[in-house]
Amino acid sequence: MVSGVSAARSRGTDLGKCARVHDIIASESRLSSELARQLRDIGFIVIPGPIIPGGIEKLSAAYDREVANADPKDVHTGRTRINTRIDDFVNRGPEFDLIYIHPPLLAACSQIIGGPFKLSGMRARTLSPGAPIERLHVDVCHHGDGWPLVGCILMVDAFNEENGATRFVPGTHLQHEEPSEVMSDPHGDHALEVQACGPAGSMIIFNASVWHGHGANRSAKPRRSIQAHFVRRDATPSSDDHTGRMRPETLRRIGDMAKYVLSV
Repeated sequence: MVSGVSAARSRGTDLGKCARVHDIIASESRLSSELARQLRDIGFIVIPGPIIPGGIEKLSAAYDREVANADPKDVHTGRTRINTRIDDFVNRGPEFDLIYIHPPLLAACSQIIGGPFKLSGMRARTLSPGAPIERLHVDVCHHGDGWPLVGCILMVDAFNEENGATRFVPGTHLQHEEPSEVMSDPHGDHALEVQACGPAGSMIIFNASVWHGHGANRSAKPRRSIQAHFVRRDATPSSDDHTGRMRPETLRRIGDMAKYVLSV
């Protein structure tokens, strides 16, 4: 399993070593041919997430604990306060350590990015009850600055049509236009959109150039998730970059592959 690869004892300064570790990930972390095809042609997949010790119940409790105790500097609610984002879920506890090294996720990163990569950032996101539909958008333009980019969403709660499951327009990662350039109203429904639904513990992996946005949360409960993005090894990380704030207990706890993916 890739998490046991000792060759990943790299700080990211030796490009040759990074390339060798990437080769190991590419050879040992594989998607099935059908999932690889969907990711290539459709732009996203929904798969079972990592098996968390203690199960989804422990993950759910840890999520609520860390959100409640988060430093206010890490909490972002936006102007509308329809969702809450909490930065730096790399350092929040062992319940979250397996998310960013889930082998199918690493395989997807290898497929889309095509070379050495790293985690750009990982955060919690809670969609409030009553939140309206989000406009269709891309996280990075096709062949634009920061491309390619891989996104993943771990469902702490089940995603369904009632609570705002993420909607995707299949195949749009293969075109250069953004939704705002061709749609009169990116908040509206798209004829080809599909919702990525699944039980708690499922993981969405997507090419971040595919058109997407969360649906309306018409339920009476918040919809919780953990989101992450991966970039080329030499790319600029996100604003909530973890590398300068790694906690000693996190570094003692995680293994070589995690340190490689985190670029620490």
